[in-house]
Amino acid sequence: MFFQKKAKKEESTGKKLDLLYPENVKVGCKADSKENVIRAVGQMLVNSGYVNQSYVDAMVKREESFSTYMGNELALPHGVEEAKKEIKASGIAVMVFPEGTDWDGEQVKAVIGIAGVGEEHLKILSVIAEQALEDDYMERLTSASAQEVYEMLKGGEVA
Repeated sequence: MFFQKKAKKEESTGKKLDLLYPENVKVGCKADSKENVIRAVGQMLVNSGYVNQSYVDAMVKREESFSTYMGNELALPHGVEEAKKEIKASGIAVMVFPEGTDWDGEQVKAVIGIAGVGEEHLKILSVIAEQALEDDYMERLTSASAQEVYEMLKGGEVA
């Protein structure tokens, strides 16, 4: 179990957003360029109302200056510091690549795009990275259905 964000009210619409929605979990993804993968996971954040469109470019910019590859076949792309104003609510989006995708010479099997309001992104990064270090975690994640991945990631709490 990962974490569950206490529902946060989005100011512009009054709609409460969870940290993760089932539609933001894509499994069985095919390898693509790192930039295309970042843009795809970023677009899921946009489509769910977590971020403005310009945040996706900030995710690509972050990757150009510092890799978001975390080891253990996991990448956690997120925007640069200047893009925080483009975040409406904290959220994540997940893409699973059972056969892997290239991340600057490293094989990545899970990409989790992150948008965190204020300092919440640090907590989200920390929780994900800690869970991903478990011995069989990535194996379970990459062989799971979209619903199972959703269930794995929505447990626990981030406040």
